[in-house]
Amino acid sequence: MTVLTNTLPVLSPDGGLSKYLREIRNFPVLAAEEEYMLAKRWQEHEDVDAAHRLVTSHLRLVAKMALGFRHYGLPLADLISEGNLGLMRAVKKFDPDRGFRLATYAMWWIKAALHEYVLSSWSMVRLGTLAAHKKLFFNLRRVKAKLHILDSHELSNEDIERIAGELDVPEAEVRLMNQRIGGRDSSLNAPVSSEFAIERQDLLVDDRPNQETSLAEHEETKHGNGLLAEGLKVLDERELDILTQRRLRDAPLTLEELGTRYGISRERVRQIENRAFGKLQSAVKAAAIARAGSLEMVAV
Repeated sequence: MTVLTNTLPVLSPDGGLSKYLREIRNFPVLAAEEEYMLAKRWQEHEDVDAAHRLVTSHLRLVAKMALGFRHYGLPLADLISEGNLGLMRAVKKFDPDRGFRLATYAMWWIKAALHEYVLSSWSMVRLGTLAAHKKLFFNLRRVKAKLHILDSHELSNEDIERIAGELDVPEAEVRLMNQRIGGRDSSLNAPVSSEFAIERQDLLVDDRPNQETSLAEHEETKHGNGLLAEGLKVLDERELDILTQRRLRDAPLTLEELGTRYGISRERVRQIENRAFGKLQSAVKAAAIARAGSLEMVAV
């Protein structure tokens, strides 16, 4: 079907709408019988000429539907081009034996193509991926116009409640979608001052820790690990194992499991754990004091 795009009238991005509309009016509207025969020729024999006539006879439908999407601020030439692609997909899949006309079938494909183009072009961050989000995006403007608040970028709580009730969606989604539609994408390279050479990206705050903070945190962790290693040396083998299994593991063992391992009661395991932890605390404090004294001597 892509070969047809080279033979279709083209609407240039810089205008020429009147010329384009005059050109597509030259393609005749097909009678039902002729449309059926052309569709069968394409369906059964892949007759490109038949498909071309089916497409060109419905270009006016695409233009009419594309004009309805102009308020999204997108180039009309692109809207019509996307709509034409939807029309060609419809012709490719059209089954004339189902009993309805091509226009009835094609309008859904055209509308889907226009919806996808608007959603993908409106923002670098997709406004909606779920069907409910897409429905809200396209219906929000209609309902705002109905309520005579189309030009209101900030909606009152009462307006949000009315729109949510009209569209049967949560109020939070209405508020979020209205904010995202009102806040179009802005380049990080856009200047913020005509007097100074400052761009938006120059004013962004880097939330990552600076090198000094990262180094200090690394040294503190290293120091703490060293003290812990020194403190663990005062424990005997059983105390070290019980304390490790109870306090230093992501998934600690239970008192019952350790009691079974050593053939002792749960209470005895608890006593050994508490004693080992006390010994560890005392040893870590002593190691910390010793290191501090060594540093003072080196400084002197």
